[in-house]
Amino acid sequence: MGLKRRLALAAGALCALALHANPHYDASRPHHTPDGFRNLHGAQVNKPFSWLLRWRWQAWREGLPKPPQEATPVVQPQLAQLAAAREASATWIGHATVLVQSGGLNILTDPVFSERASPVSFFGPKRAVAPGIALDDLPPIDVVIVSHNHYDHLDRASVVRLNERGAGKTLFLVPLGLKAFFAGEGIANVVELDWWDVHRVAGAEFQLLPVQHWSARGLHDRNKTLWGGWGVFAPDLRWYFSGDAGYSPDFAGVRERLAPRVRDGALFDLALLAVGAYEPRWFMKEQHMNPAEAVQAHKDWPRAAASASTGAPSR
Repeated sequence: MGLKRRLALAAGALCALALHANPHYDASRPHHTPDGFRNLHGAQVNKPFSWLLRWRWQAWREGLPKPPQEATPVVQPQLAQLAAAREASATWIGHATVLVQSGGLNILTDPVFSERASPVSFFGPKRAVAPGIALDDLPPIDVVIVSHNHYDHLDRASVVRLNERGAGKTLFLVPLGLKAFFAGEGIANVVELDWWDVHRVAGAEFQLLPVQHWSARGLHDRNKTLWGGWGVFAPDLRWYFSGDAGYSPDFAGVRERLAPRVRDGALFDLALLAVGAYEPRWFMKEQHMNPAEAVQAHKDWPRAAASASTGAPSR
């Protein structure tokens, strides 16, 4: 092949890369864009800067958020029982971090154990209550599932420590585009999934499911990586974790597409639906459900035997 031909091919490849900054771009998938990802139902999640200023001005003027009237109750964890893992269970640790034991696995959702949800340790939203279980008191974690890359759902120090603690054997399941973040932290045992993809681990199936939200960790990476909820199907417990989500037709879409999985009238036995940071509605509605919408999302599925909600960020 001549030099000119090789240069032309190289130039073409660079042009294609420039046109499709999203390396996972698949034109047949409506939530993919050449630059990243989008929601399916036209929600205005990307707010103009003027809306952000209006929100912060309103919060300052009205003294929001109000300080809690009383401390969040803390129950002493039954560490010996969790270590034995004799039956399926779910233990809320704080915000969106839940330890779920099912399918013979110890599974952790959106691990955040740091004092602040921030790129720096000295500034940013600070938790008001310590994690219900300290990271080093957890049983060995087999799988970590991550819903999206916001700092209050993906904490660098926490995932690094979990990887060290598991000697690299802990598996991290993440939406498309996040593997590079983990690789940058020296974490190699990572599997990326697109919406509807399934990954099997031992006795459980993990499926990334559509939700209405967005992603960013800086000023110039909005929606460059995917977000999603998780359906986990194990013989002893079938459960759902929403991560952050605005109410949308995605919940009914999950019901329709996963209808063959309904068992004994239920799609999931347990639903972990995020309810937090939902006011003011004019600013938060598209990205966070309020309590009534979480109930409606629950109703959008075939009957579930139980449900729980993860709380607002500790600030």
